[in-house]
Amino acid sequence: MTDTQPERDASVVVARDVHGLVAILTARFPRHGDDYLFLPGGRREDGETSEECARRELLEEAGIAASSWRPLGSYAITARSTARIHLFEATGLTLGPQQLADDEEDFKLTWWPMQEAIAAATEGRFLLQGGPLALFLADRA
Repeated sequence: MTDTQPERDASVVVARDVHGLVAILTARFPRHGDDYLFLPGGRREDGETSEECARRELLEEAGIAASSWRPLGSYAITARSTARIHLFEATGLTLGPQQLADDEEDFKLTWWPMQEAIAAATEGRFLLQGGPLALFLADRA
């Protein structure tokens, strides 16, 4: 971040279908050395609330709309950052096409049982920390 660009909050979503399966995205991240798992989410755009960001990211990255939303908490992205990551659980899902940006074209949507997703998180298979935290919180609730 430069001094002229404010840090932006982000949102991450645990989307669960009627069978309890969780929407997990996969993609190759060569900079980090391999394929990784992650939950739908991303940075908030100007004028968006954290929930609006979560709704948009879920629709764009996974092609999923949800009728029910539950906040799971809000946490600092890093100790040096003023930006926060807002975690949500989404249910009442309606599936549609992904609306991927050019740099997201290899994002693949998969469905995982919660316990398998948590096992993958404990094995370090998620790229970012927000996904595992959101999974743990959604599973406890």
